Amino acid sequence: MTVTSTDPTVADSVRLALPGEAGSIAELQRRAWSDQLPQRTADALLAQLDVSEMADAWRLAITRPPQAQFRVLVAVAQHRVVGFATTIPSPDPDAEPGQDGQIDEFVIDPPAQRRGHGSRLLHACVDTLRADGFSRVTWWVTSTDDVVRGFLSEAGWAPDGGWREIGTDDEAIRVKQIRMHTDISATD
Repeated sequence: MTVTSTDPTVADSVRLALPGEAGSIAELQRRAWSDQLPQRTADALLAQLDVSEMADAWRLAITRPPQAQFRVLVAVAQHRVVGFATTIPSPDPDAEPGQDGQIDEFVIDPPAQRRGHGSRLLHACVDTLRADGFSRVTWWVTSTDDVVRGFLSEAGWAPDGGWREIGTDDEAIRVKQIRMHTDISATD
């Protein structure tokens, strides 16, 4: 159950996710897949998982992450989750261990977009990765997603030349991605 408030003094914020928010994150992820992925891809993914399985996976990611530097953050507006992101050590084969972090998931609910939640969530991800000791961050972006690429470019990110194709094991569905990066090393 989502609790909402009409109290105008409740500030929009970003923080680490709470276990009780796993269901909200799962529902938001399902909506994002439906909105952002090609219909065939979204249908295939959503047919494989129900929302309760996804919520259980998110609850586990929040309470027992696979690594100490795996974080789940949420953007909150009026006590309601309007976005989420995960930060992890980069698993890329060319990553420098301990130096390269990654924003792995990043979703803002469409009705909450263009209200500053994405920028707040991005800054919180960078701050979290920096606090975890990383000096560079990468983010895999669908090659046709001009909105996210533009958002990252405006924030100082750039393509680093990395690219990949992901999809189903039977190769019926393929998605091309490019890798964006930014330097987050602390400067004095």
